Amino acid sequence: MISTAPLTAAKDLGTVAEKVRAFVTIAKAKAADGLTVSEFAELVTALLRVVVAAVDSLPDTNEEKKAWCLDAVAMLFDAVADKCVPTLAWPIWLVVRGSVRSLVLMAAAGAIESILPLVRMSAQ
Repeated sequence: MISTAPLTAAKDLGTVAEKVRAFVTIAKAKAADGLTVSEFAELVTALLRVVVAAVDSLPDTNEEKKAWCLDAVAMLFDAVADKCVPTLAWPIWLVVRGSVRSLVLMAAAGAIESILPLVRMSAQ
């Protein structure tokens, strides 16, 4: 599993920002030699679990918590999504990257609602 090392790096840190930064840094290192779409999806899901667990206990509103989560996914996308694209498809990627980023963020926004109960059950 590609998400094991980033999860371990983010595990014992204090703030949400520190957790996200550590996760993305290790994910970037793990993705240096390339990344499949399924590995990218695994990283997004793992990051969402980390961030949802971290922001669930904060006193912010639900919209602010969701914004934290989506910002984290955007940060991960910007750091490693390019590693999923083969060299031959690079010119096309430059054109569609913004649309794919929006699609990933919309999918993550929907996934947050399903990950929240899982995180709460595992915390008990």
